[in-house]
Amino acid sequence: MRKLSFALRGIASAFAGEANMKIHAAAALTVIILAAVLRVSPTEWCLLLFAAGSVVSAELLNTAVERLCDRVTRERDDAVRAAKDIAAGAVLAAAVIAAAVGCIVFIPRIIDLLK
Repeated sequence: MRKLSFALRGIASAFAGEANMKIHAAAALTVIILAAVLRVSPTEWCLLLFAAGSVVSAELLNTAVERLCDRVTRERDDAVRAAKDIAAGAVLAAAVIAAAVGCIVFIPRIIDLLK
């Protein structure tokens, strides 16, 4: 239980200090609501939840890398810049894949609704 509280404290800290974390959480909630309204299949639920969870997880790791790097040095440092850029790239990659999964699942259903 103690380790769980540490993890929850970390998530709360990321939400409190990172606007992007709030954006990703809002997007994940939107996906969940849309999936429920459109009644996606269990397999599609799994894909959507995995994709959204991957983005949130990547954002948590990105936040951790940024905070640690800022603690190490505030001066210009090529290695720190690279670490931050790579972590941000991981979030971008996860978000692009998640968007693609969302499009594959939702667009055909939305098109069917509009017919």
